[in-house]
Amino acid sequence: MAKKKGGNTVQSVWKLAEPIVNSFGLKLWDVRYVKEGASWYLRIYIDRDEGVTIEDCENVSRAVDTPLDELDPIDGEYCLEVCSPGIERELIRDEHFLEYIGADIMVKMIRPIDGIGKEFNGVLKAYENSQITVEDHSGENEVTFNKKDAVYIKLDDFE
Repeated sequence: MAKKKGGNTVQSVWKLAEPIVNSFGLKLWDVRYVKEGASWYLRIYIDRDEGVTIEDCENVSRAVDTPLDELDPIDGEYCLEVCSPGIERELIRDEHFLEYIGADIMVKMIRPIDGIGKEFNGVLKAYENSQITVEDHSGENEVTFNKKDAVYIKLDDFE
């Protein structure tokens, strides 16, 4: 992450963007500052129970643009993107896991878990102190692991 003026870029942008996002009746899902190829991207993910429209993204983008320029948390050029986390959204923050207990998820681990492998699906049963418990869809097996041991944990469209 790039730092400027003694602060963390993502934290600074989160603090600036959250009240703006909330003013549109939306919630701030995540903020990421990432390099892809030669370019840097500042992504602000917004959400709402009814879903996010392209107009929501445009409105938030316009609303954060000037305050973001004034805050100036990033050295150099970057592309601002405001978007939805999507249907298969990645669960990252504690509040994401707590909100989606009981939901179908897909997991990719850094290293395989004995008898399960690196990738598996199931139901998010519990989350506490970065420990995630997933039950397979048969309801017969559970696995508990630390969030830091996963490449990603996303909502699943299991049917």
